[in-house]
Amino acid sequence: MALGAFVMYSVLLMPVVAHAQYRATAFQDPATGETYHVEGGMVFWNPPPDLRVSSEGLGIVGTEIDAVKDLGIEQKRISELRIVLRPALKHKFRINYLPMTYTAQSNLQRDIVFNGQRYSINLPVSTQLSWKTWQLGYEYDFVHQERWFVGFVAQLRATDVSVDLASPIATEIATAQAPIPTIGGIGRVYVVPNISITGEFGGIKLPDNAVKNAAAHYWDFDLYGTVNFNNYFGAQIGYRSLDVGYLIKKDSGTFKMRGIYFGGVARY
Repeated sequence: MALGAFVMYSVLLMPVVAHAQYRATAFQDPATGETYHVEGGMVFWNPPPDLRVSSEGLGIVGTEIDAVKDLGIEQKRISELRIVLRPALKHKFRINYLPMTYTAQSNLQRDIVFNGQRYSINLPVSTQLSWKTWQLGYEYDFVHQERWFVGFVAQLRATDVSVDLASPIATEIATAQAPIPTIGGIGRVYVVPNISITGEFGGIKLPDNAVKNAAAHYWDFDLYGTVNFNNYFGAQIGYRSLDVGYLIKKDSGTFKMRGIYFGGVARY
């Protein structure tokens, strides 16, 4: 009788013990690549350029010059440096540098006015166009889970534009600097522990009357996927659409580029 009672008690107790052990063992599958303090990346982009500039001089309003049609600027690969400093889980400081330099030689297909100087049709012109942008920003991920997060981004984007037109009759250089503050949002989700999809949008439109003799807009959409080989290295592919414009007194410039890019990241 005693042995039978012991066996029955043991059989009844086993499911309870097994169930308790199962509940005590939590399943965790953390995302790869989210345990860093410094992240550095480089992306390579080859979008068709859409650049337009005008420059007033000597009281003469400049022509809106299409850098592709008028000056012969051609498509080329450009690169962008991206750095993220992450002192805490939800806080990130970001630094981006996007330099673009184009050179071309062509004969003008129409008369243009640039920086107060008239350039006539069929005149040979050498062009050097530089458009560089520094971005300094802060990101706060107000919702941060193990496999996804959502945050907002505030950035100051400093744009430096320089256009140099050289011809047999004259050489003219026009420059413009336009610091543009932007705000936006970012979200990331890990579809599997080592593959993430990130979407980010930021921008601003500064009305014509907000600042005397100045106006600007900046719209930036970036969607990319990252494959993390481990916590330290990953590869990226993405699509980006960038639309920037400025008006300073009577000088103006617009820059639009869209296309697929490739890149890589390293973390510490």
